Amino acid sequence: MPGKSLICGLKLTHDGAVAVVEDGRLLFSTETEKLENRPRHADLHRIADITAELGVNGVDPAALTSVAVDGWNKTYDGASYVRLVDEAGASTDLDVADYEDPVTDHPGPVAVRHADLPGFGGPARFSGYTHASGHLFAAYCTSPFAEQGRRALVLVWDGGMPPFLSLVEPGEAAVRGLGRVTEFAGGLYPIFAAHFDPFRVDRTSDDPDRRFGMEALFPVSGKAMAYAGLGKPIEAVIDAMAATTSRMDGRVDTAMRAFQWSRLVLDQVASGAPTDAEVLASFQEYLLRELATGLDRMLDRFPDLRGLPLCVSGGCGLNIKWNSGLRDSGLAEAVWVPPFPNDAGSAIGTACAEMVRTTGRMALDWSEFAGPDIRWDGRIPAGWRGEPCSLPELATLLHERQEPVVFLTGRAEVGPRALGHRSIIATATSAATRDLLNEMKGREGYRPVAPVCLEQHAPEVFDPGTRDPYMLFDHDVRGGWVERVPAVVHVDGSARLQTVGPDNAALHELLTAYHARSGIPVLCNTSANHPGRGFFPDPGSAMDWNRSRYVWSEGVLYTREHG
Repeated sequence: MPGKSLICGLKLTHDGAVAVVEDGRLLFSTETEKLENRPRHADLHRIADITAELGVNGVDPAALTSVAVDGWNKTYDGASYVRLVDEAGASTDLDVADYEDPVTDHPGPVAVRHADLPGFGGPARFSGYTHASGHLFAAYCTSPFAEQGRRALVLVWDGGMPPFLSLVEPGEAAVRGLGRVTEFAGGLYPIFAAHFDPFRVDRTSDDPDRRFGMEALFPVSGKAMAYAGLGKPIEAVIDAMAATTSRMDGRVDTAMRAFQWSRLVLDQVASGAPTDAEVLASFQEYLLRELATGLDRMLDRFPDLRGLPLCVSGGCGLNIKWNSGLRDSGLAEAVWVPPFPNDAGSAIGTACAEMVRTTGRMALDWSEFAGPDIRWDGRIPAGWRGEPCSLPELATLLHERQEPVVFLTGRAEVGPRALGHRSIIATATSAATRDLLNEMKGREGYRPVAPVCLEQHAPEVFDPGTRDPYMLFDHDVRGGWVERVPAVVHVDGSARLQTVGPDNAALHELLTAYHARSGIPVLCNTSANHPGRGFFPDPGSAMDWNRSRYVWSEGVLYTREHG
């Protein structure tokens, strides 16, 4: 069809993914980790994996109008980390764009780099966009502001860069880089936290990247955010952090400087004997204050932009305390965070960058459930049986048996958080359920379990209880409900809430039926996966896991017959 746009976005380094956008609509986005129980943060270098995923989703590589590849840093000797590997095992480095975006004084077209794309079966050349651009467009193009054709600010804060603010001008399909909000690279968070016993890197691993490299730090941030809830910020510790930053001329923008900053801070606070949780809570609060102060100063430089809506992306966009702090700061009319602010959304973002540059379209028609569908040969492991079970019947089982159920339906979620298609669901009426779920998943006992709540009832259970379908903002459990749903209450009284409306059809029907039986509009939700792996791709994987008595998928309840 003349004028038809069929764009493939590729993220080939860690958190590898392939996404396809057709005429402004997201057809699918598949992260490598969500295939075949592969490891978390797996890369996507094999051409065979890319073409196979295109084929499963009905996309012929020869029909693609363009391929866009996410950018990355070079190695120390100038080689590329980004490569493709053919079926014979031959590897080709790709000349991709850089990691960060430059500051530009005036709005301009999206920056692109073109280079050869060997052995793909589609276009002979690809469009390369910086890694930061992928984050930027993943956030803006999925936002309600893009759909409304409104200008918006975008804050990108990722592990390898300080928070960078840009202005998106939809009328011109252009981006204006405004500059760094602070000089703290996002990687400071896991680097600092890794100095504490609960998060120390395993130096005994056979994999050198997991002993010494950034790969070892990927799991740290989420755990540290939860652990910080065990303590309260201490002003003296925050003051020590501020003094250290001043001593380093305000720059903590590289991994080396992050290690230096961490040791200097820890040496200073040791004499006060705060707990690890108190130091981490102080650290989280300090960085939030620096972020908000830096954003305020930036808006003083550009007063005409004050009050515009704000999109947040990059790995730091997964920190619900910071997202909520920005929302509550009054610096922006509204704050939008997509469900994939980390690199899980980079393939979508780089496809959006190509869409904006080549078509001028700024808004993406998308769903959070655009991941792989359930692919299963139907084999039921020995000791299990399946029988029909409707969602109302499943709600009754949850209410009466008070046991967790692995819940798999439709296409998988895009991004790191299970939102009801690849979840373990349980009742929230006993604190013992949280301990059971953490034990089942091999998680630390301090880790909280997220609540899912019917959207219309969220304000009565949570504060503020505003719409939050992607678990990206902080909410407190209201006093009258702490005793009724203790399994989802973190030690600081907070909860990483997911509100559920009719657009999340299966989970909404289940919650509605459970509410009718129990009088409680809340259930527990945690991801269904092996430790260190992506979501279960099918019911057989969940049954082979064998840690839950029940697995429900597409109208069938699979029950373990013994024990």
